Amino acid sequence: MPRSPQILDVVGLVCPLPALKTEKAMRSLPPDAELVVLADDPLAAVDLPHLCRTHGYELVASERDGAVQVFHLRNRRPAG
Repeated sequence: MPRSPQILDVVGLVCPLPALKTEKAMRSLPPDAELVVLADDPLAAVDLPHLCRTHGYELVASERDGAVQVFHLRNRRPAG
């Protein structure tokens, strides 16, 4: 049975905090686990995809819900 994704709400935080908190949360996830990040900092649209590319995470999807950007990330890093 698939796990429910964890949700990280970084609304109200500005660069670099959304990316730093996302990286910390992603490091704690097991392989293939998903994290949904809610952010309203415009730079998150640049920082979070970059974080995925440089750290081996997958940006599964991103969409906008009003002023909030919603990012679906998957941990593709091996355990250990």
